[in-house]
Amino acid sequence: MFALVDCNNFYASCERLFQPSLAKRPVVVLSNNDGCTIARSEEAKQIGIQMGTPAFMIADLFKKHDVAVFSSNYPLYGDISDRVMKTLARFAPAMEIYSIDEAFLDLDNMAYTDLGKLALEIRQTIRQDIGIPVSVGIATTKTLAKMANRYAKKKHRQLGVFSADSPALVHEILAYTAVEDIWGIGCQYAAMLKRNGFHTALDLTRAPEDWIRSQMTVVGQRLWNELKGIPATAWQTTPAAKKNICTSRSFGKPTGDKSILAEAASNHAATCAAKLRAQHSCTGFIHVFIHTNQHKIHLPQYARSVTLELETPSNETGTLIHFALKGLDIIFSEGYLFKKIGIMVQGLVPETQVQGGLFDKTDRKKSGALYKTVDELNNWLGRDTVRMAAQGFEKRYRLRADHLSQRYTTRMNEILKVRI
Repeated sequence: MFALVDCNNFYASCERLFQPSLAKRPVVVLSNNDGCTIARSEEAKQIGIQMGTPAFMIADLFKKHDVAVFSSNYPLYGDISDRVMKTLARFAPAMEIYSIDEAFLDLDNMAYTDLGKLALEIRQTIRQDIGIPVSVGIATTKTLAKMANRYAKKKHRQLGVFSADSPALVHEILAYTAVEDIWGIGCQYAAMLKRNGFHTALDLTRAPEDWIRSQMTVVGQRLWNELKGIPATAWQTTPAAKKNICTSRSFGKPTGDKSILAEAASNHAATCAAKLRAQHSCTGFIHVFIHTNQHKIHLPQYARSVTLELETPSNETGTLIHFALKGLDIIFSEGYLFKKIGIMVQGLVPETQVQGGLFDKTDRKKSGALYKTVDELNNWLGRDTVRMAAQGFEKRYRLRADHLSQRYTTRMNEILKVRI
């Protein structure tokens, strides 16, 4: 048996956590640069706010319904997520973190445990200890657990739990779930299935296996098995190492200042380097790209990129910044207002398998110890507390965030204050 624990409207719930007065108000969280809605409370959904809608298009709706609007506060969300996951780890022998607000629990070795009571205990503990509402779905496969979780939200919101532990209950969630709402089914597959007469997950379980394999490949066959209660999705207790890492941000205000672009490129390269070290990888190629705002058609347009090969694969911040700035020198052009710059590291290899160059004089043992200390300090004292001079200190390229809440749990000067 598997359980999927999902935090309800996670970003919105995090914002409400430290502002109880928002309990009944519609709450929305906006994307980078306060662009589009990426999270909505139930109240916001009920007044018709759709996911992905540009904020400027529904400004009147915000005002009419007294909507609480927030800029994305990722340090806060990441820290609350970490607390939720650490709490969940106490309830099962194995856990797979699926996303910032979802995790699978492996319940196979808990044969003598009342799983329904366990799900309620999980929900109550997370709510009591952290303050975030969660839903729990339990079933024999990960796909069915995901489906049971959704069913709990839609049909049993007050209880917040649904355990599909019998054929009748599995049949119930299969019949309720439309094909487009099945985990792993995209819009094209959903349209194809409907054209062939499959409208619900239950319909799909009755499809011939040969037809599923021919129309949806082996991936579809695995999904078909999962819907029939046969586990076919690999269990990952640790995230797989990424094959590429990209860091990019749109500027809060378009700029043609090369020094600002260089500062942003340096910070993006430093972020990529830290992520490489976290997964014990090195990169052999750095891809640098810049572009103007394609929606501002009255302004001159420009977009260009370049990929540079490192002499020896590396995850050292200084090396990556050097190549990032070299790439910027190649592709930068005067006379344009740039909206975004990004850095992508490619050709990743394990740091234990780096092939050194004949003339490579880098003391990797020494530099490895140095950057390990840098990462530990930044994890302890806060991101970029220790940084390269090229990264600057002013963050002149910062995102627009007019509705940013405080980082209550990660900054001492922003900690919640209670007056008695």
